[in-house]
Amino acid sequence: MGINNIIKIKPYEKTIVVVRRHFITFIPNMAFFILLFLVPPIVYWLIYRLFPSIIITPTIYVVSVLLASIYYLSMMLFFYTSFIEFYLDLSIITNDRIIDVNQATLFSRKITEADLYQVQDASSEIKGFFPSLFNYGTVEIQTAGTIPKFILEDVPSPNHLRQMILEIAAEDKKFHNKTS
Repeated sequence: MGINNIIKIKPYEKTIVVVRRHFITFIPNMAFFILLFLVPPIVYWLIYRLFPSIIITPTIYVVSVLLASIYYLSMMLFFYTSFIEFYLDLSIITNDRIIDVNQATLFSRKITEADLYQVQDASSEIKGFFPSLFNYGTVEIQTAGTIPKFILEDVPSPNHLRQMILEIAAEDKKFHNKTS
């Protein structure tokens, strides 16, 4: 899905950067799903060790294969949903505005935007061992618009992103001061 399917870019507007959450923040979800994928083999091994006569029965074998298949398909669906929510949660910074796309669930999305000339202040925060190690954190953008604060969470290089936003906002304010 392209950015043009999510938002409508104005004719004079150009996309400067598209920011997604840092990939390292998805690793706990992946580890959780890997553990869930290991459950059926472990259960099979336990039943085989404790009750070997149950596995021999053809009916039980067919039912267990069916249940394991349903389980694995469900886990793949939940993993796909989790990945889509992670991947489509993004922020788009153009030369005119900041657009925050918050993918809440698979079929629920909230899009918020603010003009760059309304940006008053931006701050960045890297808090914790892993965020410091992998250089990701939170960027808070204070605006004078109807949405007072934009919070971009788990973004890579938050200090660099904050500085970039402030520079682009200063350029946009110069442009709007000339036209008014």
